[in-house]
Amino acid sequence: MAGHSKWANIKHRKGAQDKKRSSLFSRLTRELIVCARQDPNPDTNVTLAAAIERARAANMPKENIERAIKKGSGNLDGVQYSEVTYEGYGPGGVAILLRALTDNRNRTAASVRHIFEGHGGSLGGEGSVAWQFERRGVVVVGEVPPGTDREALVLVAAEAGAEDFVEEDGSLTFYTGSSAVAAVRDALKAEGVEVTRAEIAFVPKATVRVEGKDAERLIKLMDALDEEEDVQEVVANFDIPDAVLTEIEGG
Repeated sequence: MAGHSKWANIKHRKGAQDKKRSSLFSRLTRELIVCARQDPNPDTNVTLAAAIERARAANMPKENIERAIKKGSGNLDGVQYSEVTYEGYGPGGVAILLRALTDNRNRTAASVRHIFEGHGGSLGGEGSVAWQFERRGVVVVGEVPPGTDREALVLVAAEAGAEDFVEEDGSLTFYTGSSAVAAVRDALKAEGVEVTRAEIAFVPKATVRVEGKDAERLIKLMDALDEEEDVQEVVANFDIPDAVLTEIEGG
C-alpha cells in the first residue's frame, strides 16, 4: 500500500499549493455540497469536516465554503450532483477505483473512458475491481516535528482507534475504522502535530508491484484521472518503488 499512499500524499501537497488550477474550487464546491447533503454539521460529519479543511488549505473564501454547505443542506438552490463509481485497470494490471460527482453522467463516463484508453488502461464493469478495496478511515500527519516521540504518537493514535499505520518520508499515515477518524484526528492534534488529511477513503487490500515503463504510464494515467474535474477520489493498488515514484512525479 505504500506506493499508492505516497502518491496520494504527493498529490495532496501539490493540490494544496496549486492555486491556479481552474477546476480546483469547482471540485471542492461540489464535494462540500454533496457532503453537506448527508449532514451539514462538520462536528458530526467527518467527511464534511475533511472537505472544509481541504477547501481552507486551497485558500477558498469562507463565504464560498458556507454557500456550498447551504446548497447541500437545501437552504439554497443549486445544481444537483450524483455520485458515480468507475472501475478499471491500468498498465501492469493495476486495479483502479474512482469516485466522481457529476451533473451529467454521460459526459463524465465518456471523459473517464477516454482517459483510461489514452493511457494504456481499460474501463471495466461494475464489480470488476471494487472487491480489491475497502472503505477505511485515513489520517495523515504530513510531517512529524523533530524531537517528537513517534512511538508515543503511534500509541496515542492506537488508543484513539487507529488499527494500522505506515511511515514514509517523515510522514505518518494511520488507518482506522470509519467511525474512529474524528477521534484519531483529534487525539493527534492534541499532541501538537499537524494533521494534513483526515477522511474516509478507499484503501487497497493488497498491492501489485509495478516498475519501468508500466510505472511511468500508470502514474500518467493516475494523474490524468486525478485532474479530471468531476473526479473526487481515485485509488489504485499499485506499489511502485519510492525512488521511481519520486523521480516520475518530480519529472
